[in-house]
Amino acid sequence: MLKEKIRLITKQLHEEVVANRRHIHAHPELSFEEYETSEFIAAQLDKLGIPYVKKADTGIVAELKGDLDSDEVIALRADMDALPIKEANEVSYRSQNEGVMHACGHDVHTASLLGTAKILCKLKPEFGGTVRLIFQPGEEKLPGGASLMIAEGALRNPAPQGIVGQHVMPLIETGKVGFRSGKYMASTDELYVTVKGKGGHGAMPQFNIDPVLIAAHIIVALQQIVSRNADPKTPSVLSFGKVIANGATNVIPNEVKLEGTFRTLDEQWRSDAHAKMKKLAEGMAESMGGTCEFVIERGYPYLINEEKLTASARKSAEEYLGKENVIDLDIWMAAEDFSYYSQEISGCFYRLGTRNEARNITSSVHTPTFDIDEDALLIGPGLMAYIALKELGNL
Repeated sequence: MLKEKIRLITKQLHEEVVANRRHIHAHPELSFEEYETSEFIAAQLDKLGIPYVKKADTGIVAELKGDLDSDEVIALRADMDALPIKEANEVSYRSQNEGVMHACGHDVHTASLLGTAKILCKLKPEFGGTVRLIFQPGEEKLPGGASLMIAEGALRNPAPQGIVGQHVMPLIETGKVGFRSGKYMASTDELYVTVKGKGGHGAMPQFNIDPVLIAAHIIVALQQIVSRNADPKTPSVLSFGKVIANGATNVIPNEVKLEGTFRTLDEQWRSDAHAKMKKLAEGMAESMGGTCEFVIERGYPYLINEEKLTASARKSAEEYLGKENVIDLDIWMAAEDFSYYSQEISGCFYRLGTRNEARNITSSVHTPTFDIDEDALLIGPGLMAYIALKELGNL
């Protein structure tokens, strides 16, 4: 059976996949700067004899065709960029690029997909159809590498019947994977607000227009956009994480800057909320004698897992891992640029468990101590290969 062959090959390749992951982890590169990572991927594909093209500068799209006759195409995606975080882990594969770290598992995704490619190469005589391998840059930074890859034709000539993405999840123990059908992850928008008034001595507020007070009112009032305007059944989050009022204990500044994020799972409400937030903030500032510049940088759309593809991929995971090792996911208000693919074609974005409490591998993504239980790489490459062959109708 192909399933047993995939399991065997995955086990045989485990050390190599781990080595690739550690190499990538030790040489992280920021979004849209993944030049060495891209060259590393290209070199691996060259060894396998898999043709590829470069897109979005550092991105790579490769195609692996089975020897049997079939026109079916399925896409598999991995991201490759790292984050501006200083790694705190004392491991042999610690980041060698100071201040840059693979703190979101993209090293795992890339190494895993390279492993999937090698598995499928060994099985070419036994399957038909084409597996499109998408290694994309810039998932962590707007406008998102996925949008650029799509614009440069990664989903054309021909369009795949679907696309599957895999992402590490430190909340799920190693050996398990998680799926959710329908709406899964939120859209994300960045808010940049400048409130202007008239600064002066803190002891003489009557001569000033206090932008700190105006900004405080705006922050509180904006929360009512979510609590009083959003459908309670539609998840929405509005958070401000940066407030700069560069005065002093006795100095009221001329302006205050706010930065925040707005996330939801409904595109119409998203647009409506933008207009309501801007109108409220500008009107409130004017009513208090100041002005407000409200800039919204529109980010990724919400991510939707197409029901048919997700159900099929989940069934494949249950067959490959056992039903007890496949769990349900809840809505996740973080954002992912895989959402761009899911808005274009059928998509399935699932989670690969990487947690191991016995080994103290429990840190969240985007933290300086994030790491994975590398036993997860006994699952990731093979599961992707199995899902791909199932979707191509070979199993």
